[in-house]
Amino acid sequence: MAAAGHVPVMLDEVLALVDATPGQTIVDCTAGAGGHLAAFAERVGPTGRVIALDRDPRAHQPDAAGGVAARFADRVTLVQAPFSAVRVALDEVGVERADALFADLGVSSLQLDEPERGFSFRSDAPLDMRMDTTSGETAAELIRRLDERELADVIYLHGEEHKSRRIARTLKREQPTTTAGLAEAVIHAVGDPRVARRGGGIHPATRTFQALRIAVNRELDELDELLAALPSVLRPGGRAIVLSFHSLEDRRVKLRFRSEGYTALTKRPQVPSDAEMLRNPRARSAKLRAALVDVVDAGRRAP
Repeated sequence: MAAAGHVPVMLDEVLALVDATPGQTIVDCTAGAGGHLAAFAERVGPTGRVIALDRDPRAHQPDAAGGVAARFADRVTLVQAPFSAVRVALDEVGVERADALFADLGVSSLQLDEPERGFSFRSDAPLDMRMDTTSGETAAELIRRLDERELADVIYLHGEEHKSRRIARTLKREQPTTTAGLAEAVIHAVGDPRVARRGGGIHPATRTFQALRIAVNRELDELDELLAALPSVLRPGGRAIVLSFHSLEDRRVKLRFRSEGYTALTKRPQVPSDAEMLRNPRARSAKLRAALVDVVDAGRRAP
């Protein structure tokens, strides 16, 4: 089973699109807490294989992916790698082509539920935000390194925050090093959060947190590299399924799946049901797209 308390987003819809059968090879690019991974492992059976990637070291501890890797040790292989490195990861474990690939983008439940990781302003913690805690700069270091204009561009482009210049000016002045400090700095820049939320709006710091997290982890670059790698990873007619959580991601997936060499399985993105959003508020912004990958990377053998 998946990690306790973890609810995989749009599980039934994902399984229908992956359409896994016994003996197939599935790539799960974001193992996380193991919710989708467990379902894939059950469907491919002991003659199949699931290659599960995650760059977060926490996902590779003994209770990795909610214990799914241990439970299905005969068919699940965990690889510590970003999903941009999916082709290299498959080479390392001796897989030439997969039947389907699934990516659940954005921050995982494991990361959100550990305050010390610094992904949320709901509790105070060091301003880190790295998915791979062994490398790269933290969000606090990113704020220090960028000049005010560069920081404003990050907040605007990655967070779609129209008050980015005012926020960047305040962040450079206050130099927050904790999540609470960042949230307070944004409030100082744009106003009282109670005003925004009285009309049902989001907390003023939400978009800034998203922007910094995306920048720290190169999330959009990672996605672009993953999408570009699909023809080298999947067999002809293989299935690519992507679950995204904001428009910057969904736009990239939509354009790729509508391009030559792909046959879209979802003309419009599927979204969670009202019932699922009530059960699992983290699903509320999810968008699910899928396509058959007909184009083949000529540089690799397609069995």
